[in-house]
Amino acid sequence: MGKKLKNYIAELQKLLESGEPIGNIETFKKELLVEIQFWQHERLIHLMVTILFALLTMSLIIVSFFYVSLPMLLLLLMLLVLLVPYIRHYYILENGVQTLYTIYEEITRRQKQDGVPSQCMPLLKGVK
Repeated sequence: MGKKLKNYIAELQKLLESGEPIGNIETFKKELLVEIQFWQHERLIHLMVTILFALLTMSLIIVSFFYVSLPMLLLLLMLLVLLVPYIRHYYILENGVQTLYTIYEEITRRQKQDGVPSQCMPLLKGVK
């Protein structure tokens, strides 16, 4: 997932850096918003999984203070080993979605600079 998001962002940034006009900017913005929603959903799911693993790991650490056994320590080690990639993956998703927000704002800014009347722009919550 991380590679897919990075590739998508790279394609969008390449398009913006080329300076070429976007054909139907409204359709492009709508498609970008749908893509952002998909990535937001993915980010939310991974946040919940990461929190679950963090809570399980912390609970096991607390229990290990009172009851020490080899199987429990192995389980704790496994959870710690899994938690690190989950945190890294969530970090990639979070930064990627923030980058998509920035790209959307850049497209909206360029649309305004090109003289498209604000009445023609869609009314979106949180975007000014």
